Formats: sequence, C-alpha cells, structure tokens
Amino acid sequence: MWPRRSSKVFKKGFSSSHNLVADCPGCAESTVQSPPFKSSDDTFKYKLFVSTWNVGGVEPPDDLNMEDLLDTSSSYCDIYVLGFQEIIPLRGSNVLGLERRRVCMKWNSLVGEALNKEEREEEEVPWGYDCIIIRQMVGLFVTVWVRSHIRHHIRHLGVSCVGCGFLGYLGNKGSIAIRFQLHETSFCFVCSHLASGGRQDDKRHRNDDVSEIFSRTSFPTTSADDHLPKNILDHEYVPILL
Repeated sequence: MWPRRSSKVFKKGFSSSHNLVADCPGCAESTVQSPPFKSSDDTFKYKLFVSTWNVGGVEPPDDLNMEDLLDTSSSYCDIYVLGFQEIIPLRGSNVLGLERRRVCMKWNSLVGEALNKEEREEEEVPWGYDCIIIRQMVGLFVTVWVRSHIRHHIRHLGVSCVGCGFLGYLGNKGSIAIRFQLHETSFCFVCSHLASGGRQDDKRHRNDDVSEIFSRTSFPTTSADDHLPKNILDHEYVPILL
C-alpha cells in the first residue's frame, strides 16, 4: 500500500541574472496557495511551487502519475522545488550502496514526464521545464525544475548537505540545502529528515539536529561571489521542507 503523502506545499511568485552548476548535467532532472512575489518595480512575476513528501521507502511504480502532487491540472508554476524523504529503505546496504542512485533518477524522470507532458504552442514563451539541479543524501532527495525561458536568470546555484544520523554525521538523517539567486533575490530551500519518536528525548534530539543543520550548513563562495549569503537564514526566502 502506498504511504499516505505528507505534502507541505506553497505556491508563490517573486522578483529576483547566468552560470548554472548542474548537479546532474544532461538531466531532463494538502496544497496551500499564496499571492505572487513582486519585485520592487513590479517587473518580474513568477510562481513558485514547493513540496515535501516522505514516501516511506517505497519505490515508485513506472506508471506513477505525479500530476496530483504537482497540481498541474489547475495551473503550472515557473519553478518547482521538490523534497523527498526515505526514497529508499534505510538499511545498511542502501545507506552505503549504489541502488539509491537508480531510485533517485526514477523519481526525477517521473517529475520531468509530468511537467513536460504537453506542448503548448499557443504560449508566448517556451513551455518546457529543465532540471537545473538534483542532489541525494541517502534517503533524502531534492530536485529543482524551472521554465526553460527563465533558466538564464538563475545563477549561483549551490548545495550544502548535513548528516545528523549515526555518530552525528551519517546521512540517514539530516538535511540538503539548495540555494540560488533569481535576478537579484536569493533563495534557500532546506529538505530535512529528522529523528522520529514522540518521547521527550526524541523531541530534544530533533531540536539538536535542527541546531546542527543551521550551524553546519554553509555555501562555499569564491572571490567573485563573496557577497552572496553563506548561511541558511542569510537568504531572503527560506522554505523549510520537513
């Protein structure tokens, strides 16, 4: 039986210049809605879709329809950021093995098929979506898709992974943070998988993990982009995917 989806999603739009660092070169890689972000001069308006889903270690079937999760039947957004937890069963062979890569790419393909299902020739701008970055850490998986015509406006892509599992560092628990700049606006998306349980010690453990994620997440910079935010809360928009 497919696990019940735990989806925290918001749709927004926003204002935000080129240099993509693709983590996967060549990759085609209950919903809440809110008003679009707007730039100071009201020039740029984009819709952003962010979702998280703990799939319980169940591999997706080949014919899984992702359109319900992406809500493409009602409207399409300009940017999709999807975070998944437990995309593989958390056993030793998967934590340290290569099988997780195959499952990661399967999820990514299903997302791409759903987003690029139709060609809209009547649209004034190109309809297709490109995967600009994917990253996996054991069972955690994050993928970012953008409309082809705005891809060149996204720059300074970066990733920071923090493992908080066994011995405080193994990646079965922890976070993946993705950051980029769209026009002049910085974004940081954090997908996390924390310790389970309802006891007081479990709650304390989760709070400790969150503190570790905030303190250890750091995006490296060069002399050319030293002005960019280096930590999670330094960014202008920070959706957290639990």
